[in-house]
Amino acid sequence: MSIDITMPALSPTMEEGNLAKWLIKVGDRIEPGQVIAEIETDKATMEVEAVDEGVVAELLVPAGAEGVKVNTPIARLSGDAPPSSSPLVGEVSPKATEGGRVNAPDIAHTPSVALRATAPPSRGSMETTPGPDPRLSTSSSQGSLRIAASPLAKRMALQLGIDLSGLKGSGPGGRIVKADIEAVRGRAAPSSEGRALALAPAAQVPAQHKTLEQMGVLPGSYDLVPLDLMRKTIARRMTESFRDIPHFPLTIDLEIDPLLKARADINKRFAEQGVKISVNDLIIKACALALMREPRANASYTPDGLALHHHADIAVAVAIDGGLITPIVRAAETKGLAAISAEMADLAERARNRKLKPEEFQGGTFSLSNMGMHGIKSFSSIPNEPHGCIMSVGAGEKRPIVKNDALAIATMMSVTLTCDHRVVDGAIGASFLKAFRGFIEDPMAMLL
Repeated sequence: MSIDITMPALSPTMEEGNLAKWLIKVGDRIEPGQVIAEIETDKATMEVEAVDEGVVAELLVPAGAEGVKVNTPIARLSGDAPPSSSPLVGEVSPKATEGGRVNAPDIAHTPSVALRATAPPSRGSMETTPGPDPRLSTSSSQGSLRIAASPLAKRMALQLGIDLSGLKGSGPGGRIVKADIEAVRGRAAPSSEGRALALAPAAQVPAQHKTLEQMGVLPGSYDLVPLDLMRKTIARRMTESFRDIPHFPLTIDLEIDPLLKARADINKRFAEQGVKISVNDLIIKACALALMREPRANASYTPDGLALHHHADIAVAVAIDGGLITPIVRAAETKGLAAISAEMADLAERARNRKLKPEEFQGGTFSLSNMGMHGIKSFSSIPNEPHGCIMSVGAGEKRPIVKNDALAIATMMSVTLTCDHRVVDGAIGASFLKAFRGFIEDPMAMLL
């Protein structure tokens, strides 16, 4: 029987991808672990591996196709494994392609990944998908009978507390599909386990946007640059975050002359060893240590409770062509300044070349965005889930201040902490900023 290879979900937020290149052709025999294609996501270009074997019978989506929805069949194998038992099978209703773009708007997104994803060969291989969830087994809980159901249908049934053994499927060969679950969902009450795993509510359909012409802009007076995957994802996620997360800013001014002196001394002393610490490296370290002093700020909101993280995984915004990405310095509180500097340089370089591995930019516990190098004095950022806080750092500049009841000049820097109010209250945010100020204005405290 034939086996469909589907477009994998290479990140939790991925809804579509570009099929950049095929590394196989019709008639080739492929084996598990073989790299078969390159997929462009909103963040990186990833190689994907097959997880089954067979002969390539058909390439359903051409190389270069854009906007291929997750779970859309992209190739078909001829083999002995039945579709209902293969991890490569997805629940889809393929649509015709138009202009190289696959149209499959009715496909529902599911976290299941049809293929194993790897980083480019020069960086080594990796697998982004965890092992199969035993709760989504194809076996019936009533016995040893195997129930033919799509991964999405099984997940929906688990969340809604629906017994698949009592359903008759409408899919090929009697397979239970999404439509069958939706037909009975109104009659089923979610189980306690299902409620814990319930999918987020469907996003509200935005109001129809007016065209520029409808708003008075003359036709032909502008150039329209199509949205790429990164810009689409940024627009969607930031809209959701700004709309759905109750957040508030806290701003303080810091005197950074001691920090600048400490940086100059470190770089001068260790120049022969190739050490070159930036102000941003010192800020990353100070954030990590401040999160250890105020662990309530190192938290994420979940429907089941507040997650208090064990380590300070600092996600640092890096501008790249077409948008930005936030590579993560893991457990930054445990690393020295030289290690943080070297790691950030490597992450930033690979981020700009879109060569980061998914685990290098997914997750994290705290966000940091530094616009000081662009001369921005002060700004506030939109929270980036699952982080409870994001810090916005402005430029250091000479300012007149009052010190010991006398007018003086000092190098000052404004920082704004934007807090997810579901996680971090004002008092917690203020406590974190107090600890952060201590490390910035007295850098020697970072050595304790």
